[in-house]
Amino acid sequence: MKYMLMVLGKQADYNAMFGKADSGGPAWSETELKAMYDHMGALNAELVESGEWVDGQGLTEPRQARLVTVGADGAPVISDGPYGEAKEVLAGYWIVDVPDFARAAEIAARAYACPAPEGAPNYPVVVQPVDTASGTEM
Repeated sequence: MKYMLMVLGKQADYNAMFGKADSGGPAWSETELKAMYDHMGALNAELVESGEWVDGQGLTEPRQARLVTVGADGAPVISDGPYGEAKEVLAGYWIVDVPDFARAAEIAARAYACPAPEGAPNYPVVVQPVDTASGTEM
């Protein structure tokens, strides 16, 4: 069964990873950032090795995202998102193919245990089954 595991974040978290502390948490050092990347890289490598990896990506900071709607003429209308003020947004994801929810939860727990500086927020990892029954899986 396929599951999507989603990690969340805010613009303030990305700012902290770029070395700019604010009220949301401390600035990350290069060593702390490397520890995070090493942890996620090891998790990814294990998922590939086990054959459970389908896809996974980290996303750019929320301020780079745009909202797309359609104007009256049918043309795309592109605007900045409300991401600076938003609560958590999708910061990255994995799609895994595992036997059951318990295994997906084990992987999510590994992602959640990623090292971070003292005082940095640690958001839950969202685990959601991919809908394959409706025939809408891409």
